[in-house]
Amino acid sequence: MNKLYIVGLSGLILFMSGCSTRGKGAYRHRTYLQSKHHSAKNYSHPTMRPYTIRGITYYPTVVSVGDKFSGNASWYGPDFHGKLTSNGETYNMYAMTAAHKTLPMNTIVKVTNKRNGLTTVVRINDRGPFVSTRIIDLSNAAAKKINMIGHGTAPVTIEVLGFEAKDKRSISTKKQMQRAPRTNIVGNFALQIASFSHIEGAISTQEEYDGRDGYRTIIKDVESSNGHIYKVILTGFKSEQEARDYKLNSQFNRAFIIRED
Repeated sequence: MNKLYIVGLSGLILFMSGCSTRGKGAYRHRTYLQSKHHSAKNYSHPTMRPYTIRGITYYPTVVSVGDKFSGNASWYGPDFHGKLTSNGETYNMYAMTAAHKTLPMNTIVKVTNKRNGLTTVVRINDRGPFVSTRIIDLSNAAAKKINMIGHGTAPVTIEVLGFEAKDKRSISTKKQMQRAPRTNIVGNFALQIASFSHIEGAISTQEEYDGRDGYRTIIKDVESSNGHIYKVILTGFKSEQEARDYKLNSQFNRAFIIRED
């Protein structure tokens, strides 16, 4: 029978258990992402890992096909053409892409301009715009599709159409999208970061890493033929992709990805 120890940082529980603007509508947030505090390496692949910009932490969101959101759209173009996006692609202002603060990378969305009813379909491959009143930053080409270049911004609705594979940079046909997954989450995942034959080592490790980057640690007491094994588990990942991203970009690159019960 497995026992689960949830060990907090309090002494009691431990004792008991043993873009600045670029003109109309575009924001210079990508330079910040590639600063010495947020190197391009950390944003070189699609990620569900929480990140912090200007003191605000953003948590990539699990969404499903059909989800809708409303807000203001902006756009970005020549100043960023040819530079890296947050997931490591090269930004092409003529491609049908967009930046969003929390939608999973490679989410396909339909954007409707409420002023004129025009629509465009884009793939999320970047983060931003980091302005509270705006929810999506369209490429120059996408902004032209809904006639918002002149205004710089526009009130829009966003509808999730589907999710592309991480290595695919084009947008599928409607029939292909219908066969794609309906949501980007497939279960609750965690990282096993250490295991010990004595509880003291597990508690020490749990105490050191609990709360690291917003994740929590627990200790699982597993009975085996060789006795008890105390496994330290880092929890709180909302998708397998988030767990893989965190493993790749943290000191836990030898950790095991597991699915939580």
